[in-house]
Amino acid sequence: MQQYPSMHSASAQALLPGFGDPVCGAQETFRAALQALAHPGRIFDAASGHGVPPGLSPAMTALLLTLVDGDTPLWLPPGTHPSVMQFLRFHCACPLVEQAADARFVAVPAGFQAPALGECQPGDAAYPDQSATLLLDITSFSAGETLQLSGPGIATTQPLALAGLPAGFWVQWRANQRRFPLGVDVLFTHGHQLCGLPRTTHVEP
Repeated sequence: MQQYPSMHSASAQALLPGFGDPVCGAQETFRAALQALAHPGRIFDAASGHGVPPGLSPAMTALLLTLVDGDTPLWLPPGTHPSVMQFLRFHCACPLVEQAADARFVAVPAGFQAPALGECQPGDAAYPDQSATLLLDITSFSAGETLQLSGPGIATTQPLALAGLPAGFWVQWRANQRRFPLGVDVLFTHGHQLCGLPRTTHVEP
């Protein structure tokens, strides 16, 4: 298990704040995440008004403040800025793990290599809801190839264009979907916005 840097390495003044109103901020972001997974491909706004550690987007920071705590192991890529770990230690107290397979949440800031979806925890037959959720920061919700989403939560089809995905992501996604009811759910983030892709969603060109 990864170790957090000591809190003595930075002054209290250097510690970035969490939500100004922790209850309202977490509730707003949790509702946005639920809506994003219930309506795949739609873009929602996360709560704002919180500090943002170097390398994280505001939306990813809001999701981490909302979703992770002392009982939710988190994976971050090697090389993540130390102030991110300090921020999470203070505000979330979540354990960091070295292997993506051991995490409930896998957070990949922009510019870092994401683990393959098959390396993340898919849940098991008795508890498929115990799978990992991938938080993946991308570079745009409007650039890139426009794909058509279908499945639960979508009346007919839902267009979605994403830029900055890992190489081979959609090949991995089709393999992930074939594992249903097991598999990984994804929340894409960019700026203050987020978008959900649950394992039940079909994606076509």
